[in-house]
Amino acid sequence: MQILLHHVYEYKKGLRSLVLHTMSSKEKDKTEELLIRKGINYFLHSVNENKINVFFGKEECIQIILSFGEKSLSHFSDEEDFILGIMLGYDRTLQYERYMKRKGIVTPISNSRQVG
Repeated sequence: MQILLHHVYEYKKGLRSLVLHTMSSKEKDKTEELLIRKGINYFLHSVNENKINVFFGKEECIQIILSFGEKSLSHFSDEEDFILGIMLGYDRTLQYERYMKRKGIVTPISNSRQVG
């Protein structure tokens, strides 16, 4: 719960727009009570019998996550994975590289062509 509380603190201070926190399913009720009490938008997704993913943050971010459907993170499309990483605040350049690798985009810049 300590890490969750720290994530809530960071969100409330504006350091994050979206948080993804994986935790024990046993903490589900306490977590929901906390997020409701703090007035924070959230979405819970079951990982397995023992774990849940807790997404919380700005309403727009939660709506985007919900639009992806109820599937595990490993089944996100390349585009969904990219969007999630950006919303979670991951380094943009690393996200670009991750997306390109997943899509098989390996054309060197020196061989690119101008369009238009």
